[in-house]
Amino acid sequence: MKLTITFFLSGWLFIFPGNIKAQAIAAANQGDTKVRTLIVVFDGLRPDYIRQDWMPRLYTFRRNAAFGKDHHSVFPTVTRVNAASYATASYPERHGLMGNNLYLPAVDAGKALNTGDAEQMMAAMQVTSGNLLTSPSLGEVLKQNGEKMFVYSSGSTGQAFLQNHTVNGAIINPDLVLPESFRKELAASIGMPPPGENANGSRHHWIVDALCRYTLAPDGPLVSAIWFSDPDGVAHEHGIGVPQTVQALQIVDREFGRLLDSLKIKGLEDRFNIIVTADHGFVTHTGKQGLSGFLIEKGWKESNSSDDVILAGGAIYVKDHERDRIKKIVASLQKEEWIGAIFTRAAKPGSMKGWVKGTLSFESVHWDHPGRAADILVAVNWNDQVNSMGFAGTDFAGGVAGHGGISRYETHIALMASGPSFRSAYENHLPTSNIDIVPTVLYFQGIGIPVEMEGRILYEMLKEDRDSQSQLQPQKQTLVSEAKYKWGTYKVILERTRLGKYSYINDAKAVRTLK
Repeated sequence: MKLTITFFLSGWLFIFPGNIKAQAIAAANQGDTKVRTLIVVFDGLRPDYIRQDWMPRLYTFRRNAAFGKDHHSVFPTVTRVNAASYATASYPERHGLMGNNLYLPAVDAGKALNTGDAEQMMAAMQVTSGNLLTSPSLGEVLKQNGEKMFVYSSGSTGQAFLQNHTVNGAIINPDLVLPESFRKELAASIGMPPPGENANGSRHHWIVDALCRYTLAPDGPLVSAIWFSDPDGVAHEHGIGVPQTVQALQIVDREFGRLLDSLKIKGLEDRFNIIVTADHGFVTHTGKQGLSGFLIEKGWKESNSSDDVILAGGAIYVKDHERDRIKKIVASLQKEEWIGAIFTRAAKPGSMKGWVKGTLSFESVHWDHPGRAADILVAVNWNDQVNSMGFAGTDFAGGVAGHGGISRYETHIALMASGPSFRSAYENHLPTSNIDIVPTVLYFQGIGIPVEMEGRILYEMLKEDRDSQSQLQPQKQTLVSEAKYKWGTYKVILERTRLGKYSYINDAKAVRTLK
């Protein structure tokens, strides 16, 4: 029988699994001999990018690591949602960071905030009394336990900030260094950050320099995270699998290899658990029409700057939650071929169907935040069409290529873990998610897990302490909602995988039958 110890600390409820190994706890208290954690995120990394000729270091790492074969991004499959989701081990329904754009009327009633801008996020922190994220984060939990977290990022300042928004330790980004008092020491230690764009990989190189200097030091933080902004940045502009994107993959792979080499040279290979993932996958775009233009054209929104309907990515906020307008907007969207799955609030608590006919509920995709969810959430439709470079996955969004939708090519990503706590050369067939990373880290670091965290401990990937959930059989489920009109039928179909009480979203798409 397993013993569970529960206690309260600073208003949070923590649960300690009773079978945490005594030596793991002891190791965490032995100064520079403790086992530490490094989380590595490659922005926009599709699993089929991990090829020996494109990413030889990551390819070899994957073969020797515990590999999550059925790993999931969090929907909406955008960068900052997944930064907040992994950091809090919870979905938007708990942490409240609803998209790459966030509508907080108390901050700005006329438009959504850009979550990629740390200054806007810090302003939101002040207005929300520090509750930018409405569930505890890894940085906060570590602080309660006398430990620090360092975040290294070559991407947007907002993405970096959301990983450690209370700044317990440090945030190191070419355009943002927190705390401010650390900036001078950092520049003296590794030089000033490279200016401008990242075409030559200089920003990636600079953050790896910083990581090797501070995280690999004897007094380095217990947990660190490094986030490479490519291949996302290049693929948005040039596409999936094209020479420019391949070059970006080779650059970040080389920097990842340099990081691994530094660990080896310093004799720290057995002192670090390394967890590698992505924030989302990628699809080719073929669309021409945008959501704002469509709503204006149909008369549901007065203008791009009007406040009758506010857009935040695929989230639609209708003024005064006017039910008749919400239903008419949904009906208009359901007729459009380029529109995919549509979600609204649940018809009743716990229902997987939305209150508007032909929609699924926010609850079905873990998006039902009580104070911040919109009136309508929309994803563009998608298919399995192959692009000119042989990569499947196409949707009707505008631009060259990107993400944010709910296709299997965006939700399914890679997970790899290696180190003293993980099994070697092991393939895990159970479903996993980015929200499962932090509970697993806290578990093997011997730190209590706040009950607000929704992710599970990935026992099956660890060397020891196998748990009964490892014996559970994943079950595929299909959720359907449809609406019939004079023009035909709109049907939304969502597939998810259940593992006990945990639910993982695989994909959702719309099918129309015309009369």
